[in-house]
Amino acid sequence: MGQKVSPHGLRVGINKGWSSVWYADKADFAKNLLEDSKIREALKSKYYNANISSIEIERTDSKLIVNINTGRPGMLIGQKGAGIEEIKKVLAKVTDCKNIILNIKEVKRVDLDAQLIAEGIAMQLEKRVAFKRAIKDVMPRVMKAGAEGVKITVGGRLNGAEIARSESFHLGSLPLQTLRADIDYGTASAHTTYGVVGVKVWVYKGNILGKKNKTQKTTEMGGNE
Repeated sequence: MGQKVSPHGLRVGINKGWSSVWYADKADFAKNLLEDSKIREALKSKYYNANISSIEIERTDSKLIVNINTGRPGMLIGQKGAGIEEIKKVLAKVTDCKNIILNIKEVKRVDLDAQLIAEGIAMQLEKRVAFKRAIKDVMPRVMKAGAEGVKITVGGRLNGAEIARSESFHLGSLPLQTLRADIDYGTASAHTTYGVVGVKVWVYKGNILGKKNKTQKTTEMGGNE
């Protein structure tokens, strides 16, 4: 069988960064790792409709820095920053750190973010939109936004079929084995009446020669210390 490797994990240290940036000794490593998982799970479940693309976590001796990349920053920030305080209360329930710094960053080009594309397709499938229609509406929009290639795979009981299967749709080029290729990858699950349908999205944005500026396509909207 062919072995599948995450496009993001394969490129960490080359043109992708770590989702969690911190150092811990053997006694605290497992605790911090579990805490990171709880932070991401709590934020994604409570603010799923805010189009959260990714959550980056940084730690120091006394600070916990959470960077949220979202397509709808206004929904998270709220009126006069009230939403930031609410998010901090959610984080305080899952972490022992008292000094939490929260940064809300806007994803400028939503149609090029693989995670947001996957979640958008999943939401359409939950609304009983035919999977081929949902995918074929999205793919030209992704290419028009500036992508050089896109691939979308859905798997499960598609359109209520008795036997689960997977189907893939491809447009443009997608050099998965080229390490300098900037390939964004995202997954989502659609909970339909027939069962769970998985959605995977690959977006090829071109080659990166040299170090990539991680803040190039995001704009920081708010952050409190």
